[in-house]
Amino acid sequence: MLLRRVIACLDVADGRVVKGTRFVDLRDEGDPAVLAARHAAAGADEIVLLDITAAPEARATALDLVRRTARGLDVPLTVGGGVRTAAEMRAVLRAGADKVAINSAALAHPGLIRRCSRRFGRQCVVVAVDARRETGPAGATAAGAATAVPTGWEAVAGGGRRPSGRDAVAWAVQAAELGAGEILLTSIDRDGTRSGYDLELLRAVSAAADVPVVASGGAGGPADVVAAIREGGADAVLVAGILHEGLITIGALKAALAGAGLPVRPLEAAA
Repeated sequence: MLLRRVIACLDVADGRVVKGTRFVDLRDEGDPAVLAARHAAAGADEIVLLDITAAPEARATALDLVRRTARGLDVPLTVGGGVRTAAEMRAVLRAGADKVAINSAALAHPGLIRRCSRRFGRQCVVVAVDARRETGPAGATAAGAATAVPTGWEAVAGGGRRPSGRDAVAWAVQAAELGAGEILLTSIDRDGTRSGYDLELLRAVSAAADVPVVASGGAGGPADVVAAIREGGADAVLVAGILHEGLITIGALKAALAGAGLPVRPLEAAA
């Protein structure tokens, strides 16, 4: 039986964990290595570290930060931000990551997914899809003109700053076909709002893509993580701000999932 994962996310800028709303208004949440170790000890199934300023600043991932965060972790570590080539992915893996998430470079050069998958195995390749809902109905702008995003969600690059013109659902499907082993799906509209994951977006991607989908953006409490999996079809949930600020524990989230009949790794197994 496939276990459902609770993943702690660390968005990092200038060497510090930050959290904001819809990718802006960032506030300091602490040291990445300290928070990663704390969440792993509390039962997180994985840690995701995203160097969120790497792509906008056109620089590579901060490898020293990866090494320091990976040191001593006994759960998988996924690292994203700034990876533009297979050589850069190799460097991040050698620095201690188990998986590498790519976004902007993959949107610009989809063949990167296939190259990395063939070289490192698709289990190492995560494609991060940052999706923003169009203002009008699916397939149209607010003025009624046709758009290039028939499902109503556009994939964006550059840490949410740069529209791609690609339909987010179609892009997730293409990424899986090219060799992505997992889709990290973030609703920019819900990010940091604690209003729940975008279940409609989750359902669309999980139904269309044949690889695991990780729900990200909007977690406010246990009911949201249960809904993301039971109603949205997600295989895992990403949680950030509510963990960093101590508003909820990983134990409480896993208890809610188990109570809903969803299989999770027991906390005692994580100790």
